[in-house]
Formats: sequence, C-alpha cells, structure tokens
Amino acid sequence: MADPYSTLGVARNADEKDIKSAYRKLAKELHPDRNTDNPKAAERFSEVTKAYDLLSDKEKRAQYDRGEIDAEGNPAMPFGHGFGNGFRGGQGGARGFSAQDFEGFGDAEGLDIGDIFEGLFGGRGAAGGARGPGRRPQPPPRKGANVQYRLRVPFADAATLKPQRITLADGKTIDLKLPAGLEEGTQMRLSGKGEPGPAGNGDALVTILVEPHAFFRRDGNDVRLDLPITLDEAVFGAKVKVPTVDGAVMLTIDPGSSSGKVLRLKGKGFSKKGGGRGDQLVALEIDLPEDVSELAERLKGWRDATNARAHLGA
Repeated sequence: MADPYSTLGVARNADEKDIKSAYRKLAKELHPDRNTDNPKAAERFSEVTKAYDLLSDKEKRAQYDRGEIDAEGNPAMPFGHGFGNGFRGGQGGARGFSAQDFEGFGDAEGLDIGDIFEGLFGGRGAAGGARGPGRRPQPPPRKGANVQYRLRVPFADAATLKPQRITLADGKTIDLKLPAGLEEGTQMRLSGKGEPGPAGNGDALVTILVEPHAFFRRDGNDVRLDLPITLDEAVFGAKVKVPTVDGAVMLTIDPGSSSGKVLRLKGKGFSKKGGGRGDQLVALEIDLPEDVSELAERLKGWRDATNARAHLGA
C-alpha cells in the first residue's frame, strides 16, 4: 500500500481533524454504493479506509512515522531497507555484498553473509531448509490485510438485533447478523472478508456504532422512556399507546398516578448475552396545558389536604 498520508492527500503533520475530514470526503466519493460501474473505486475505497485506520490510531501512526511498521501495519525489516546499498528490490534485483558494505563490522574480509542472517533470522529459511551464504531469508506467506469498517445501527435495530445490510470494499453486499449483548463499540470479525493474500484472505473487522434515539435512552440492558400524560389521565387512570423498540403497545395507567412513577414493560429492552432481553422503563410526566385558566376555574376554592413534601421533612 502507498504512503497513507499520500493516499488521504494530507501533510505528515496533519492533525486528527484534517485526517478525518479528508477520509470522510474520499469515502463518500469512492463508496461502492455510488460507484457500482467502477470497480477501481472499490479498490481505492479500500486503500483510503486502510490509510485512515492507520493514521487515526495514535500509536500506529507514531510507529509508522518512526519507521517501525509499514503502511500495512506490518513490522519493518531490520536496519530499514538492508545494509547500505546491498538490497535493490523491484527494478534492480539483488547484488552481492562487498567488504566495503560492512565497514565497522570488524574483519569484513571473507565474511560469510549467512552468519549475519543466522543471528537475525535463526539460520533457516521459511521452508525450514538450510540456506547458503548471502541468501536472503524468505518470510512465511501471510494472509491478506484485515479491512476495518464502521457500521451505524439504528437504536431500535440494535435492541432487537435486526440484521444490517453492509457493502464490503469488494462491492459485495451482505446481511450482517448482530450478536446478543450488542453494545456501542462492539467489534465483529467476518472471517475471510478482508484483502486477499498468499496464505488466504484477511478478515473484515466491523465496529458497531449505535445511533442515539429521539426519545429512548439505554440503561444497561433496559430502555428508558419519559411519557407525558394529561392531568385527567393521571387522576382518573387511562389506557394509552406507548412506543417501544418493537412497536407501539397499550399501557394501563392507574388512577391517582403521580409524575415520576415508573411502569415496566417486560422484555422490551436490549438482548442479553445469556439470552432474554431487558425491560422498558416508562416514567410518567404529568403535562399541564399552557393555558390553565379553565383548569384553575374548575379547581377554585379546592385545596389538597395531603402534604406532598412530608417525606422531605417540609
């Protein structure tokens, strides 16, 4: 993979905000859903995503800047790119070493290059056979790189574990089954859905982000809801329609219910790791009309004889 800074089009001293902004712009432009007729866009989308994953991780970015890992996140070769000009990969192939290449290593005359690699790599090639002098050890074949994804899941879908459709970097679309006990930041591994490699495909790593809801709140495995009711519903009782993550249900409000009273709807919360689901906790809130003149006229001369603040010592 190319230099991640160049891939995202940012300077090496770019801050987190600039890196995130560059990634969002490119990801939106290159996403496979918007480029169904352009397979190269999916490849570029994958490169941009991998570059962002490396640079958005402070530790990995620092390691890359120090030359400790490459753009794929793999450890860099010892001594950078070889000894002096000893290795010329790509165009020129490899040339032999001379004594001048090893000045400062003691007696260079008659030096066996294999001895140096014996110390660095253990004395045998990747296949386990003996190596002759000067032969560069071959690393074992590796799987392809993992690909990182971030998936935003609607609040109700996260609670009910509704399968989510996701488009991978290769343009393929799958329905992702969410796991029980799902939380913000849960990471799912899709085996073999990453980049291809000599030893097989890498994996896709999907991080789940649960979207906030307009009126539901999560409390562990429970879901909380503040439910406005009218004064007459609180005084005389009523049956009212209440939204849940599974759809609306009818809820019975007992006569004489006060603001702050919490009613429980069993099994209407988030799925648990061990099975089952949490509950929905409904807190009643008496909602008076903006114009209380009619209500005041009806209550004129009436006073509540109970001490509503007795438990506070007031």
